[in-house]
Amino acid sequence: MIYLDLLLGFLKVGCFAFGGAYGAIPLIRDVVLSYGWLSDETLTYMIAVSESTPGPIMVNLATYIGSSQAGFWGAVIATLAVVLPSFLIILLVTALLTTVLKNKYVQAILRGLKPCVIGIVLATGLYMVFSNCFGKVGASALQWEALLITILLLLAMLIYKRTKKQKLSPILLIILSAVLGAMIYGL
Repeated sequence: MIYLDLLLGFLKVGCFAFGGAYGAIPLIRDVVLSYGWLSDETLTYMIAVSESTPGPIMVNLATYIGSSQAGFWGAVIATLAVVLPSFLIILLVTALLTTVLKNKYVQAILRGLKPCVIGIVLATGLYMVFSNCFGKVGASALQWEALLITILLLLAMLIYKRTKKQKLSPILLIILSAVLGAMIYGL
């Protein structure tokens, strides 16, 4: 039953997605591909769309995937499943906030999770760059358009940071990538 699959799949994502949406992308990819809900290429496109639309990436992806698989109720179930664990954890943490966060063991666990989250986000970013610019593993098709856009965005970020002494806004990066995509891929 698709509703149960959506519930269990996105509960898994919601329970084990540490480090925010970027840290959750590998877990979302694993769940979505294991159920066969989307192809890897479609999922990559949906990550880009979810990132550029308002709202959290995990919620946007869950809503889209639920809707594409089981309509309105699939979207509702997937969305609720992905946010329910965080909601319950926040309620619990709020109730126990003063004592739990001061605990040296909890602090040690949180410090230990930081490098893991950094590694997951970095690995996800590199995977997306390599799979979009150099094709799938085993394929030797260079996607020069994607590689050119990636290089131009990196250059824009570096030049902006050097000249303005601050980071380039993600909103400007999204707009710049959309303009470059329209120019390079053609309308």
